[in-house]
Formats: sequence, structure tokens, C-alpha cells
Amino acid sequence: MTAAKNHEIPAELTIHTEAEDIIIPPSDLWSDEPPLESDLHREQIELLLACLKWWWRQRNDFYATGNLTIYFSPEQITTRDFRGPDFFVVKDCENRPRKSWVLLAEQGKYPNVIIELLSNSTAKVDKGLKFELYQETFRTPEYFWFHPNTLEFQGFSLVGGKYQPLEPNAQGWLWSQQLELFLGIYESKLRFFNINRVIPLPQRQQGGDVSGSKALAKR
Repeated sequence: MTAAKNHEIPAELTIHTEAEDIIIPPSDLWSDEPPLESDLHREQIELLLACLKWWWRQRNDFYATGNLTIYFSPEQITTRDFRGPDFFVVKDCENRPRKSWVLLAEQGKYPNVIIELLSNSTAKVDKGLKFELYQETFRTPEYFWFHPNTLEFQGFSLVGGKYQPLEPNAQGWLWSQQLELFLGIYESKLRFFNINRVIPLPQRQQGGDVSGSKALAKR
């Protein structure tokens, strides 16, 4: 990704206070995200994570998480100007647990895919400030948003440095080139799809998520 070129990444983060300068190693930076809007938002994040991690269970070159702080500049430590996506995926990185995503500890890698879950209190920021941040600073190739209550759903792909709306297919799904999967709405939830079926939940893998497959076959 070319995003890392937008910033000079220091060797360590230093908090400047009146009393002293406190140096914090990247691995000690905890996530500092506010609580999620509702149970629907929490369940949606857990669903996306469970399905993608199962689908990519043979891979160890990605990191997928939700509601986790991304530290992309040292100033965030003092200004608390955090930008934690509701769901994001970074490719070509080590798959291991993290306290947060710190650019200086991750070779300057920004997310390849970001999904924000809209709410009445966050929609304006997600469609405005975060849209611009992900486009201009993160240079994240694909950005989606979804409202768990109203089911509003839209996706964008970075083309020539600007986000362009993705066109839905006949089923209303949007193709993610980064994930090589479709995203679409199924039973009022945002789900991942391959060519003709919903990606199953791990506990349904033996049955192949039969209910989803049958429903799609009828379309």
C-alpha cells in the first residue's frame, strides 16, 4: 500500500507533558474506543469477524478486528483524536492478537477494507469526516457503511485517489476486490457471499449453512 508514504513514522511515541516526556513503546498502546451503539452493532461486528475468519481459516497473512483504535499519528495520544473503525481488515501482515493497531509497529500499513456501522449519532461523521480520512489519509482501497436498523448499505472503491461508489449486482451485493467476496444483506444482517451462497457461521459449517443456500437458490 502507498499510504505509509503520507506520514513520517517515528521509532517510538513520546507524550509531552508539563512534568516529563513519557515514551510509550508501540506494543503498550491500548485501544481507546467508546462503547458500541447497541446490541445490533455488537452482534453485527461479531458476525462479520466470525464468518471472515472461518472463510480465511487456512490463512495467516491478515488481521481482522472490530472497534479497535488505529493509532496513525503520535498527536493522537494527547489529543485523543482516535479513529477506530467498527470493522477493518489488513492484509499481508502477521495474524496475532493486538491491543490496538499502531502504524509505526505495523510497517505503516493502513486497513485494506473498512466497514462502519451507522447510527443516528455517528452517520454524519462516518459519511463525512471518516470518509475523507479513509480516502485522503488512510488511502484505504475499499470503504463500506451499513446501518443495522435501517439497512442502509453502500460501498466505495478508491479510484485515482477518490472514492467511487460500487455498483451492486442483480442480488444487490457489492463486490470487494480486496476480500474477493461479495457483501450484501441477508436476514437483516450484513454478510459475506461467494458467487452463489452466503458465507456460513462457523457452527453451521458442517451443514454448509443450508438455510442460506436454499434461500439463495430460490432467487
